[in-house]
Amino acid sequence: MDARSIVMKVRDGTTPSADELRWFAAGLASGDVTDAQAGAFAMAVLLKGLGEAGRVALTSAMRDSGRVMAWDLPGPVVDKHSTGGIGDCVSLLLAPALAACGAYVPMISGRGLGHTGGTLDKLEAIPGFRTGLGEDQFRAQMDRVHCAIVAASADLAPADRRLYGIRDISGTVESIDLITASILSKKLAAGLEALVLDVKVGSGAFMKTMEDARALAQSLVSTAQGAGCMTVALITDMSQPLATAAGNALEVIEVMETLSGTSVNAALWDITCALGGEALALGGLAADPQDGAGRIAQALESGAAAEHFGRMVTAQGGPADFVDRWPDRLPSAPVMREVPSPANGWVAAIDGFALGQAVVHLGGGRLRDGDRINPSVGLSDLAGIGEEASREVPLAMVHAATEAEAEAAVAAVQTAYRIAQDLPDEPPLIHARIA
Repeated sequence: MDARSIVMKVRDGTTPSADELRWFAAGLASGDVTDAQAGAFAMAVLLKGLGEAGRVALTSAMRDSGRVMAWDLPGPVVDKHSTGGIGDCVSLLLAPALAACGAYVPMISGRGLGHTGGTLDKLEAIPGFRTGLGEDQFRAQMDRVHCAIVAASADLAPADRRLYGIRDISGTVESIDLITASILSKKLAAGLEALVLDVKVGSGAFMKTMEDARALAQSLVSTAQGAGCMTVALITDMSQPLATAAGNALEVIEVMETLSGTSVNAALWDITCALGGEALALGGLAADPQDGAGRIAQALESGAAAEHFGRMVTAQGGPADFVDRWPDRLPSAPVMREVPSPANGWVAAIDGFALGQAVVHLGGGRLRDGDRINPSVGLSDLAGIGEEASREVPLAMVHAATEAEAEAAVAAVQTAYRIAQDLPDEPPLIHARIA
């Protein structure tokens, strides 16, 4: 086999065999496939596609390009993946809630991408929290705590790490086939028995339309099932931030308020329960998704999820008293500014991309590789669609490192909100279920 013949097959609309795609993925991992050949392959896939069988074969080949974990645990190994959005801190609630319900959750997560926040960056706002665990530590934590949220190790799906970088510089990020293989190869290498997917749609998501979101969700579900992992996807709304905060420490605060019951965000709670219910049903720990959602709600209400979260934080290097002393343990920004509404009326629409960019420019995300994140900055008390807007009630609160950065963020947030005179319809939280 050789890379050129495989690229030419895709270019001409013919799907390479599973053996050919396995050889190509191994070449990506080893370096035998050059950057030029990888870029040509990505462009050919973007333009011609691989079809369902080709997607399954490529995903499986990329999964198998490195180490694939295997577990011997007394409960089901399950996980959740979100395609990314603003104020999406569900993973921090869901992993410990699932663990409290008897599941084992080896959650391999990522950092902020573009305008969206990253689960690892949020957790690293907790002093001492380590997201890089060795395999022995990872396995020991799964035995003791039943959940861990970690970064992917270098030997997990190395073909994806190589192809991901090539896609970024070759203009091929939008390929649904390649998005599918990228997401699933890492997840399936973690040795999952069941996976629930949260495919976001709206202004704060990568998929702006239902057509695109549905196509991605169907691709992910059929490919994961074809690769041997029970999977369900929910298409959920991202036309506005899910939490009322956007920013690393600020989202952890909202998570802790929910876990402790001091202030519960209904949308965040409902999405967590819906996704968790699907995961428990897939893993055989609930009769159906509705039963599973009730079990997740009970774990949150009883404090069992908070207990597991605290044990996870301690196991990964964070403060042992974090659940009790989180207000004292998280960093805060030196400058806080209200965002006045430019008009009276109702919040009719929110540009989630613009809000995400505002957080990035405050220092809460990365403008380029290697940028250091300021965990304390971001936005809080974000008004939602359908809320009344007035010049007396701020649209949000900016948390910034300097006065100049705060002023720029205030202007950016104001432009992200559209105020109307008529009360708008609130969008549904869950648009569709793909199974």
